Amino acid sequence: MIDFKSIETFLWVVTLGSFGGAARKLNTTQPAISQRIAQLESELGVKLLQRDSRNVTPTPSGRQMMQYAEKLIGLRSEMLAAVMDRSAMRGILRLGVSETIVHTWLPQLIEQVANAHPNLSLEVEVDITPNLRARLLAQEIDLAFCLGPWSASNVRNRVLCDYPISFVASPSLALRNVVLTAHDLARYAIITFPRKTQPYEIVRSLFNRPDLPSIRLHASASLATVIRMATDGIGVAVIPTAIVERELAEGQLNLLSTNLQVPALTFSASWLASPDTLAAELVADLAVKLAQGEADPAARAAASRVNAAKAGRPESPVLR
Repeated sequence: MIDFKSIETFLWVVTLGSFGGAARKLNTTQPAISQRIAQLESELGVKLLQRDSRNVTPTPSGRQMMQYAEKLIGLRSEMLAAVMDRSAMRGILRLGVSETIVHTWLPQLIEQVANAHPNLSLEVEVDITPNLRARLLAQEIDLAFCLGPWSASNVRNRVLCDYPISFVASPSLALRNVVLTAHDLARYAIITFPRKTQPYEIVRSLFNRPDLPSIRLHASASLATVIRMATDGIGVAVIPTAIVERELAEGQLNLLSTNLQVPALTFSASWLASPDTLAAELVADLAVKLAQGEADPAARAAASRVNAAKAGRPESPVLR
């Protein structure tokens, strides 16, 4: 008898174009995927997939089968969403996250997911937005918290929150209590987001003017490094205010007044439209509630104090 596991396996092999991709998605081995497909083809009495050295494509019968597979898996997800106890949700959700979120409310989200869905495991990977989007399209992750929302027909989005951007610097630079212009700031090194990100290009464009001297723009892939460089007085950092609340409160950094405007960063939860997205949607719902609650400065400051008391600032490899 044909079971849902075989149908789900077939759907992901076709969607991802390979047995290896389906094995990673379903957290199993490639031989197990091959066995399920062989059993499905044997039970149906038709060849569903055409294999070559590069990828796997459906046969005419496979394309017809795919239409029904998508409907069946979609109905299963719809049924589970309506009927099942959410705490019984099982499996692994591969979550890609921008580092700004790592340093704000991600620890609270992981705790909430563990409480609400104790049988759902999170595999968290931190990267910049362009890489997260590429990985989501390649189905290497299931859900991304990154700059957005993302305009693509096959992507679903939920807006999480906005983070204002500030200019901050060490008190040793003596830049407090004065409104700084681009000419004033251009005398110092500017420390900000890594290259190939939208915020980096925005910051660079602010100083890419013929009336200004060439600036030293330090782009770092490490959020901890950006903060450390700023507190050490190496230059002026242009980063979300939320991630340096502790340094501002303790006097390690000063919030600068300037006539330059940097748009706030809007983050969204994004996932690919597919028949089986229940886990991604549940985690996205939790993230929206938490992130929008964290948008309240008092709530965010309280959470920041709790995090600092528990474990100090996390050291993540990449920023934004």
